[in-house]
Amino acid sequence: MPKMKTHRAAAKRYKVTASGKIMRQSAGKKHLLQHKSISRKRRLTGTTEVSSCNLDLISKELPYKKYSR
Repeated sequence: MPKMKTHRAAAKRYKVTASGKIMRQSAGKKHLLQHKSISRKRRLTGTTEVSSCNLDLISKELPYKKYSR
């Protein structure tokens, strides 16, 4: 059997923590920032955990997530 391939776009977008959680960047922080409030931009900084409804879809794209650390 051939090896499964990692979806490269997903591998660049998500990071796996040591406990196995999948983290993502908050959306809406790349452009059109002049009309967004400072507090909103600050809230969008950093990473958040992927929601449970998308978790199995993303896990399918990252078959070797256990070894990605």
